[in-house]
Amino acid sequence: MAVRSRITGVGGFVPSRVVTNHDLAAMMDTSDEWIVERTGIQQRHWAGPDDSPSGFALEAANAALTAANVAKEDIDLLLVATLSPDHFFPGTACFLQAKMGISEIPALDIRQQCTGFIYGTSIADQFIRTGMYEKVLVIGSEIHSKGLDKTDAGRDVTVLFGDGAGAIVMEATDVESTDDSQVFSTHLHADGSGADALWLSSPGMAHPDGLVTHAHLDRGDQYPKMNGRAVYVNAVKRMSEGIHDALAANEVTIDDVDLFFFHQANLRINEAVAQRLQIPAGKVYNTIQKFGNTTAATIPLGMKEAVEDGTLQPGMLVACAAFGSGFTWGSMLIRW
Repeated sequence: MAVRSRITGVGGFVPSRVVTNHDLAAMMDTSDEWIVERTGIQQRHWAGPDDSPSGFALEAANAALTAANVAKEDIDLLLVATLSPDHFFPGTACFLQAKMGISEIPALDIRQQCTGFIYGTSIADQFIRTGMYEKVLVIGSEIHSKGLDKTDAGRDVTVLFGDGAGAIVMEATDVESTDDSQVFSTHLHADGSGADALWLSSPGMAHPDGLVTHAHLDRGDQYPKMNGRAVYVNAVKRMSEGIHDALAANEVTIDDVDLFFFHQANLRINEAVAQRLQIPAGKVYNTIQKFGNTTAATIPLGMKEAVEDGTLQPGMLVACAAFGSGFTWGSMLIRW
């Protein structure tokens, strides 16, 4: 018998405002056909003026706690993955902790962008395996819509992103066999040489002229910039490698896996990964059509949707992979 971690509850939240591709076409030079053909996205949810990432995280966290039948007071560690913090500092996890009313426990932000949820799950898994903590809350929460360039200049990036949050509760468990619910392994990677292929330049302390200046704003440095081709090629390559990592580490095959959750950045990327690995389309669970890219929230939001519609069942072998700016990528294999 060994101590491992397992996911005991999952929750998610998206704001009520739905923004369709037709809505975006009224703001910039684009069309529903253009967006669907290139990304697979049909709509996304955008936040209201008073919304915050920590507020979304609270909603997702409470849903996950309810699903796991765990009291918030029993959580030992709070992990929040986000690239859209409430403020430059302190970390969003601290704002969430105050809203939850669970002071004293450690609260940690994870700044690994689209791979943040897998990084967070890996960190939680290691703390649980060592016996330091027994119950950990891992959340991915994002608000992109307040920081997008909604003009023609920002079109290629703006059409991709949505707002939302997803959360899981992870608990220590004694396992006797590979049939028991557990996290088998996680695999994390990064290559900083691609950092400026998808990034937000300003505000930043590396600028010689200061954190944020009028010159930065005039250049549009406060909006995300992306080299789409570089991101596409690397995402397909690295997520495919990540799945191989997870399967090889546990001596299982593609055929053994019941369901795959890939980061939801672009439907074409996920289709290319599935084709490269010869994964049947029915085994890949996609939510990008209705949520867009919610970065750190995409995988837990997908898990929540799959539980609710009956696709994700107890006992299933599940593989996950993500790729994001940094470049960062990661994967994991779990028994649900």
